[in-house]
Amino acid sequence: MARKLENLKGKTAFITGGASGIGLGVAKACAAEGMNVVIADLRQGAIDEALPEINAPKLGIKLDTSNREQYKKAADEAEAKFGKIHVLVNNAGIACAAGPLWSVSADDTDFALRVNIVGILNGIQEILPRMLAHGEGGYVVSTASKAGIIPVPGCGLYNLTKQAVVGISETLASDLPDGYGAAVLCPGPFSTNLGRSDAEIDKELRGKEPQTFAPPPAPEPKDGEAAPPPPPPPPAEEQIDFSRIMRTKEEAGLRVVRAIKRGDIYILTHAEFKPGWKQRSDAILRAFPDDEPYDGFAKVFGVLVNNPAFERQTQVPAFDGTTNI
Repeated sequence: MARKLENLKGKTAFITGGASGIGLGVAKACAAEGMNVVIADLRQGAIDEALPEINAPKLGIKLDTSNREQYKKAADEAEAKFGKIHVLVNNAGIACAAGPLWSVSADDTDFALRVNIVGILNGIQEILPRMLAHGEGGYVVSTASKAGIIPVPGCGLYNLTKQAVVGISETLASDLPDGYGAAVLCPGPFSTNLGRSDAEIDKELRGKEPQTFAPPPAPEPKDGEAAPPPPPPPPAEEQIDFSRIMRTKEEAGLRVVRAIKRGDIYILTHAEFKPGWKQRSDAILRAFPDDEPYDGFAKVFGVLVNNPAFERQTQVPAFDGTTNI
């Protein structure tokens, strides 16, 4: 049985962080497929603003994804409204305090783990058993980041939480039975209101303004050295088309729905990151010693030496602006 959902009409999507940004883009794309849409978000005002944008049977639920009791009540409410949940989109997340891991506070660390990891596990442990119980198939999509596959220097908390999401999704893809699939979304730059939503979430859950996620600043010149001049602007014929860099939330939604229909494990939005991934994978390959492998190892520990789930990922075609597979 296939591990994809090609026909989404009449099925129900439960989307956390669904009231803005990529989550709202996914909600709108699911609605266009004829799905019922549940948007769960911590910010009631954002939910109220988002619901009119969703042209489908819909439900908005205020939810702190890190609160297990709230999550159970939200899942019960969604099932009471639509009967069954078929797609879980773990999109709720925050930017993290910047800086190397040894410099961030214990409070910032606990908060990042609570929202970006525990919140996703709560969704999986509360909703996925319900999806498995109805036996109609299902899909779990969890939002990580480009930083989940290529870490950004100086952004330790963000890197580790997003790499954890990649591992969670790969594990689900390995463990789910036929008829059910899992994917991880690793977006590059998208035009969203992450800064605003982060501030509102931090104020709601911790009563403080967040330290925003940012790459490290350029190093200061050494004593006696002049600062390097800024790079010259590119020639007119080489001006940057930022619409090809900063994508829209609607595009993100279409890419996610296309992945669900294709049965993808990875949802990668920017081909420009492919060389960086190659750097990482090549570095890991070089780190394996040139020892002669022992054939008997695989006979004893076959489960350790390969994972058949990776073979299911097929080549993703160029994005054509639709959910066509």
